[in-house]
Amino acid sequence: MRVLGIETSCDETGVAVYDSNEGLLADALYSQVSLHAEFGGVVPELASRDHVRKILPLIREALDESNSTREQIDAIAYTAGPGLIGALLVGAAVAKSLALAWGVPSLGIHHMEGHLLAPMLEENPPRFPFVALLVSGGHTQLVAVPKQGDYELLGESLDDAAGEAFDKAAKMLGLGYPGGPEIARLASTGEEGRFTFPRPMVNRPGLDFSFSGLKTFTRNTIEKESSAGSLDDQTRADIALAFEQAVVDTLVIKCTRALQATGLKQLIIAGGVSANTRLRESLQHKVGKLGAELFYARPSLCTDNGAMIAYAGCQRLLAGQRDTLEIICRPRWPMDTLEPISS
Repeated sequence: MRVLGIETSCDETGVAVYDSNEGLLADALYSQVSLHAEFGGVVPELASRDHVRKILPLIREALDESNSTREQIDAIAYTAGPGLIGALLVGAAVAKSLALAWGVPSLGIHHMEGHLLAPMLEENPPRFPFVALLVSGGHTQLVAVPKQGDYELLGESLDDAAGEAFDKAAKMLGLGYPGGPEIARLASTGEEGRFTFPRPMVNRPGLDFSFSGLKTFTRNTIEKESSAGSLDDQTRADIALAFEQAVVDTLVIKCTRALQATGLKQLIIAGGVSANTRLRESLQHKVGKLGAELFYARPSLCTDNGAMIAYAGCQRLLAGQRDTLEIICRPRWPMDTLEPISS
């Protein structure tokens, strides 16, 4: 089966072609980062309008790159949620229209299921069952995955997601958007040990996260150094390092607990923050001590992309799942409510 995948949940327009026999054939992406950077975050109306402008050219690009004609496309998968409602509607409307015109089925895909399955596109994919850490600008979740389509939520952020915390900390430090890469870049020149930030909720049982207190601690530290006249470039780098270490350590501790609680020996990390080098290295070291394995996608598949939607859609379409022509998008959509994939 050859599937056209469309991703428009937030500020990236992604279109890909995935073939169940030949693998990923094309992956076209347009990022709106420069469009939203001056505002320090995503402006929903601008995001929706830019998806309208870019989606059809990207579809043509993906078809050309994969040497596919419309007659060779067997189905269309698109992101139906969660995400910005205006942005979601752009992708859904285009997907439904093409499906009707081409006489093929369509299927709405959960954005985070796409992220969770992105490591399956690598040469050495994980095997079921496993624990997944989904960590992005909008979500921080630990999920047990006994089999494809069967998701048990183990823990999640009670307030800010980790990626959102990175964005806000970066803004406090006068850095650009998105914050994760900017914090990591500045932290690379930081002095370890000068500042010690809290590791939220690690001293209490459970697998939930909270990053709002860490955000407040970061703001107070910056204000204190600024009032003392010592907020120079090195101090900003030291704060960035302490913040990054606190987020990474918190994620690592919770992932370790999840593996121990479930008894599983495979961990995948997915979503934009999973591209963080410090997180990957820390988790690799920790899970190795537990006799477990770590899996993640290449950096280009950590951010929002059409490839993950095409792959996730293909698995569900092969299982016989289909949509009606009704356009239904879900800005909020718990992943554990998804329809299971029949074996």
